[in-house]
Amino acid sequence: MKILVCAKQVPDTNEVKIDPVKGTLIREGVPSILNPDDANALEAALQIKDKNPDTVVVVISMGPPQAKTMLRECLAMGADEAYLLSDRAFGGADTFATSATLAAGINKIGDVDIIFAGRQAIDGDTAQVGPQVAQRLDIPVVTYVEDIRIHDGKVTVHRQLEDGYEIIEVKTPCLLTAVKELNEPRYMSIGGIVNAYKKEIPVWGHKDVDIDPENCGLTASPTQVLRSFTPPPKGKGEMLNGTNAEIANTLINKLREKHAI
Repeated sequence: MKILVCAKQVPDTNEVKIDPVKGTLIREGVPSILNPDDANALEAALQIKDKNPDTVVVVISMGPPQAKTMLRECLAMGADEAYLLSDRAFGGADTFATSATLAAGINKIGDVDIIFAGRQAIDGDTAQVGPQVAQRLDIPVVTYVEDIRIHDGKVTVHRQLEDGYEIIEVKTPCLLTAVKELNEPRYMSIGGIVNAYKKEIPVWGHKDVDIDPENCGLTASPTQVLRSFTPPPKGKGEMLNGTNAEIANTLINKLREKHAI
């Protein structure tokens, strides 16, 4: 069995700030990490490999050259192969163009039984790339997967809903997007780190995956971001003291003053 994981290197959103004048992300000095939901996707693939040792886990990512660091982390966790799609032609891509590039890379790798992706990336929160890749590859997709069972060439999953889950059976090849409730990602091992730096990570451009520059990157991106901004801070809260009855009366009076009741 061959399992492919789509991974993305993202800025740590705990450190991201917005330029108040330009309305753009300030990326300088912000550490980059493996997208958290993609870590759950990788762990799902590795757990299948643990139970089926003949399984090959491949990781693919689209990004700048420094994304190799993130891919080596994936190898150190237990992935067998990693590929980076990096080309100036891929720059400025929205989800539509990104999915086109990833699908081209996946087609080049070929013979994939299951594709895992994270539910969404923390730098965009669109949750669109996984389903779009499946659409381009013409394979079934199940999103928000919180449990997986594989049997007889079929995959049975629990798809997370707001008030429970639904059980879906899907044939392979298929694409599944993982949520954090699916598992707890493992840590890199010392031996895994050593081996990761012994492995080559091929870097593919648009010619390598046979995609026209007109069909990827900014040129093929219909989405336009008007601006990014930080929401204004909320007003300072007020603590009420006294007995329960006194606090209730004070609260009612204040709400009446604001014409809330």
